[in-house]
Amino acid sequence: MIKKSQEGLTVKKDEDFSEWYSQIIEKAKITDLRYNVKGFIVIRPWGARIMEEMYDLYEKALQKKDHQPTFFPAVIPEKNFKKEASHLKGFTPEVFWLSKIKGEDRLALRPTSETAMYQMYAFWIRSHRDLPLKIYQRAQVFRYETKATRPLIRGREFYWIEAHDCFATKEEAEQQVQEDIQTTEEVMHQKFGVPFLPMKRPQWDKFAGAEYTVGSDVLMPDGKLIQQPSTHLLGQNFSKAFDVKFKDENGKEQFVWQTCYGPAISRMLASVISTHGDDYGLILPFSISPVQLIIIPIFNKENKEKILSESEKIKERLNFTGIKSEIDASEKRPGEKYYEWELKGVPFRLEIGEKELNEKQLTLFIRDIRKKQKISLKALENLKEYGRDFDKRLIKKADQLIKERIIDCKTKKELKKIIDDKKIARANFCSVDEKGEICAEYIEKEINAEVRGTRADKKERPKGNCIICGKSAKEVVYIGKSY
Repeated sequence: MIKKSQEGLTVKKDEDFSEWYSQIIEKAKITDLRYNVKGFIVIRPWGARIMEEMYDLYEKALQKKDHQPTFFPAVIPEKNFKKEASHLKGFTPEVFWLSKIKGEDRLALRPTSETAMYQMYAFWIRSHRDLPLKIYQRAQVFRYETKATRPLIRGREFYWIEAHDCFATKEEAEQQVQEDIQTTEEVMHQKFGVPFLPMKRPQWDKFAGAEYTVGSDVLMPDGKLIQQPSTHLLGQNFSKAFDVKFKDENGKEQFVWQTCYGPAISRMLASVISTHGDDYGLILPFSISPVQLIIIPIFNKENKEKILSESEKIKERLNFTGIKSEIDASEKRPGEKYYEWELKGVPFRLEIGEKELNEKQLTLFIRDIRKKQKISLKALENLKEYGRDFDKRLIKKADQLIKERIIDCKTKKELKKIIDDKKIARANFCSVDEKGEICAEYIEKEINAEVRGTRADKKERPKGNCIICGKSAKEVVYIGKSY
């Protein structure tokens, strides 16, 4: 146990992750759970500022790849859901329905926006010259979650980006699925420092209305997997339902091919917190920290004005070079300030007192390795390089953790042990279409785990028989517990 008076967090992450997570989102002022509606939470300013940084990086990446921003209404007419049968069946149990207004169609709060956006695509797309159409929106979605909720991880409202794209051919649509996986790699992994396994879901676990789904599975410290951005090849299922057609170069009418992609920023924040945090609090990647360096002036009554003035000069200098920095000029003791900003996960802390100014050597604290070093005023110009090294360390550590947790297995006994040890099993499997569902059900009931799918970024060839039924294996699958 960690003494509360000493560190603030009363449990260690590797001993009780659930309690550690609950404490850290409260004490680092990420969320407030006292909003009195199940599954809905308040995201406090520090949490919101982190999410804004995450949104910014994601939207820039999408726009760089020719996606255009838009905003659609949060309500969807009931008749829209009925146009695509499997989508209706898949999402109706999760829909929040608004009380019916006399004389109007019943309305739903959007659980996702296919049935809202595609009716408009039918107006906008006429010719092959209108393609590709690549649109995204930043939005909140609402799902009537009946299972136990968990702040940022599983709730009834979450904050995300959804991209909905249309193409002339299936080949172009499948290329977009691969581009979405690459976007997840570029942003969530390389910027947020969260590694993932791109898993092509089994047919029984695909998105309602899709030909297939690729989910980005992230390993949490408790051994459970959480799905992060998913991308779906919708094929022509929705375009036929919503009559989204175009005339090709020969003047012939064709239905468009569609994809959708959904990075949930609020859920990714949960993975950032869980992947990088330690027993002292958050550790935020330099790339997404709202404050990359906090300046702690150490002063008394006699030198307060002088120290604050010098601190302000340093802050302006840092901000000019692109380092997001702030000054904590509060009357709290230096130790209290250190604790607070460590808890919030700020990458660097700069301590400035009379001694530092006289020696022209400032004290720099590096959050992830918890070390102090002396740094000259001139060397502050190198802090961006320090930041890049900071993020590289976080990524390397996270990558190593997931690598160590993937274990090959050949028997049911080995599979059970791997799952009980909070790891991910890689195994031969008979099939990921309907024929393999019986074996998957066995894993769910007897092992208390799930077949997450096959790798979407590479082809892994099985050698031997299915770990459950003993028939000749056609796939290599990954098995684990999930939220």
